[in-house]
Amino acid sequence: MKIAVNTRLLLKDRLEGIGWVEFETLRRMVKSHPEVEFFFLFDRQPDPMFLFGNNVKPVVLFPQARTSLLFIWFFEFSVRKALKRIRPDLFFSPDGYLSFHSDVPQVVQFHDLNFEHFPKDIPFRYRWHYKRFFPKFAKKAKRIVTVSGFSKQDIVDCYSIDPGKIDVAYNGVNEKFAPITVEEQECVREKYTGGNPYFMFVGSLHPRKNLARLFTAFDLFKIQTPSNVKLLIVGEKRWWSEPIEQAYSTMRFKDEVVFAGRLSAEDLHLVTAAALASVYVSYFEGFGIPILEAFRCDTPVITSNVTSMPEVADDAALLVDPFSEASIAEGMTEMLDENVREALIEKGRERAKDFSWDLAAEGIWNSLMKAIKE
Repeated sequence: MKIAVNTRLLLKDRLEGIGWVEFETLRRMVKSHPEVEFFFLFDRQPDPMFLFGNNVKPVVLFPQARTSLLFIWFFEFSVRKALKRIRPDLFFSPDGYLSFHSDVPQVVQFHDLNFEHFPKDIPFRYRWHYKRFFPKFAKKAKRIVTVSGFSKQDIVDCYSIDPGKIDVAYNGVNEKFAPITVEEQECVREKYTGGNPYFMFVGSLHPRKNLARLFTAFDLFKIQTPSNVKLLIVGEKRWWSEPIEQAYSTMRFKDEVVFAGRLSAEDLHLVTAAALASVYVSYFEGFGIPILEAFRCDTPVITSNVTSMPEVADDAALLVDPFSEASIAEGMTEMLDENVREALIEKGRERAKDFSWDLAAEGIWNSLMKAIKE
């Protein structure tokens, strides 16, 4: 059996959301199925770390696909020609893109449809492409894999897709995320916040991550509950927008906000495990891996009561209204209660056991096999 995979997001030292999902699930599938020939389609020379076994054959295609026109060129010309040459039994695309003019059966993974609900959060050049092509990708696909029951229903509602065509494979969480000692926590806090406790946010600094309201909510929390608690922001300012800048620049307590930038997986683990709580109050998510990372670190979580986040957190997190700064601030105040924190930590520990990358890889593999058998 031959399976071709779109692996253009496997970039050394630049793995982000979808790239991490690809890394964790594909390496497990490759090792679990040595009888299968995997053809990994890259848009640049791959790092050897992404060739997970002797049954992986790298194929480098041109051009590097990072803009709308290059997306079209890459998938409609380069990928189509490669599939014609390889003649695989299946093409799997973990980042949502397919090749319309290839007759090879194709399975696509959709992580969320945030651009359908909050289009103004996306630059026009990307928004146009997503809204024009993703409904067509959904119809073209033999099967669709997604990461939550919420996202499955959203695909059904937005694109009128038969729910029987969609499989849910929940994301997992890096097993290296674990509690650390009190001494280690003190060292981490000393490094980032001068030894002070902190709430942390991790993610791309994108409008839908709700940073503007988070900044305002933190100000409100500090006014209502004087304390030495800081706010640590982990992530790159790639999507930093004017509303986010305005909210930050007008903060009364902006000196209490610490920007850590992008961190390695090792440093992110330590920062998560030393936090007073993780505050993950996006207004739209297909899943929400940082929720599970915090659970595994015995760090309590404040998260949103909308989209997939209640599904992932279940009853193990403090749910707040992401559109209400007062609700977010109230959640922060509640987290100062040690009894509340301990109860959530215990529930988070148990909830984290329901998710793993092994289960995620198995779910995706089962979807691929369904597509081949159909």
